[in-house]
Amino acid sequence: MPELPEVEALRGFLADRLDGRFVARVVPLAISVLKTYDPPLSAIEGAEVTGVERHGKWLDIGAGGLHLVIHLARAGWLRWKDEFPATPPRPGKGPLALRTVLDDGSGFDLTEAGTTKRLAVHLVRDVADVPQIASLGPDPLADDFGPDAFRRVLAGEKRQLKGALRDQSMIAGIGNAYSDEILHAARMSPFKPVKNLDEAETAALYEAMRTTLRDAVERSRGVAAGSLKSEKKSGLRVHGRTGQPCPVCGDTVREVSFSDSSLQYCPTCQTGGKPLADRRLSRLLK
Repeated sequence: MPELPEVEALRGFLADRLDGRFVARVVPLAISVLKTYDPPLSAIEGAEVTGVERHGKWLDIGAGGLHLVIHLARAGWLRWKDEFPATPPRPGKGPLALRTVLDDGSGFDLTEAGTTKRLAVHLVRDVADVPQIASLGPDPLADDFGPDAFRRVLAGEKRQLKGALRDQSMIAGIGNAYSDEILHAARMSPFKPVKNLDEAETAALYEAMRTTLRDAVERSRGVAAGSLKSEKKSGLRVHGRTGQPCPVCGDTVREVSFSDSSLQYCPTCQTGGKPLADRRLSRLLK
């Protein structure tokens, strides 16, 4: 799933190509993709694009006082086209979910692989009309999100670190991959309860979060949309690298599997050298 760094890179990529252009048409090609019907998609046709913003993992294209808001979910992606074929696409065929065409003939397709359809597009008058955006927590890279604000967010939290970092209502934009990377950089177990963090550990976690995300954003900056997935994978130290050596200590990266996801970690760096056998059975909370 695209997370904060990739969505931020897509925001910059789109801003360079959309700002000042006019929307010619927006065509939904999958029944599941469009989540709103008032205003209709025709309301944005002919409008000038005035900006592209990011809210957590959401893209927000502003045009004509409206907001075309996109969440790529787990299997969605954005593919830029300098021009489109003369023959219009057939709805319901293949992974193509939505097409946006600009006045110069360029634009982008939204695609979604697989049979589970979670890609979401909203057209709204106010981004706060999208419930998932209205409920987002602070952006971890915002200038006003300092160490004190981070401590306030964590205050009273009883969950484990992995789950807390992924909660979009707590901190916006961090998902499965970058929560693994942040915890590896902080040298903390994914199962450590937030309430057990002392002041120094909280400060270390904040610094690991900011540094990990900033570095990933910088690596992704200027990368073409089609290359962002491979760029993300190349920069990860533990996530998705089960069985490979940890780049910090050389220990073998281990995995804990869940019903619909998995996490990766380094035992030496994060759990005192002891493997986490299972989330429900593990006692490694240090």
